[in-house]
Amino acid sequence: MKRSKINAEIKHMEKLIQEHGFEIPPFCKWSAEDWKDKGAEYDEIRDNMLGWDITDYGLGKFDEVGFSLITIRNGNLKMDKYTKTYAEKLLVVKEGQMAPMHFHWNKMEDIINRGGGNVLITVYNSTEDGEFADTDVTVNCDGREYTVLAGSQVKLTPGESITIYPYMYHDFHVEEGSGDVLLGEVSMCNDDENDNRFYEPIGRFPEIEEDEAPYRLLCNEYSSAK
Repeated sequence: MKRSKINAEIKHMEKLIQEHGFEIPPFCKWSAEDWKDKGAEYDEIRDNMLGWDITDYGLGKFDEVGFSLITIRNGNLKMDKYTKTYAEKLLVVKEGQMAPMHFHWNKMEDIINRGGGNVLITVYNSTEDGEFADTDVTVNCDGREYTVLAGSQVKLTPGESITIYPYMYHDFHVEEGSGDVLLGEVSMCNDDENDNRFYEPIGRFPEIEEDEAPYRLLCNEYSSAK
């Protein structure tokens, strides 16, 4: 993925965030040059991979499979010094783009449509061996509990949310014609290295072709404090 493409997607997400009146933390606005002067007092950002994240799942088809996100806050299950048990993210899924089917072994999360178009979330229960179960799925949306058939799509319009429980397969699509979606995620502590089970094995971070300088550093690009 070209750095120019990553820069453009970050700027696009910043524009959507501004349009929908959401304010992001100061560290999300730092340049690569700004990061050179940040000492150990900012190690929580480095250690917990807070900040910008652009993923194409290693497939090289970002406009079809992938999304942009910011991790605003998170704990760390591998480092005792970080005691937060919760996390928060902002995500952008563009029209025509999707995020692949997956579940979490441990994390429970609420996915919230913060503005823009309508997001469609396909849901399945998981069998013990990680396959799609054919059982009805219990759905909890904004205080309402109901059941849907396996493989149903739950539509979230702006302001609506769904609770995703462990072992509940889910993906993200945007309803055609509704426009790009700004999503929020409020969850238990997030551990992307160990708690994601994708239905089809895929990668995580893109291979980057450095065709221009970074506009913002990604969360896996911070240098250690001096």
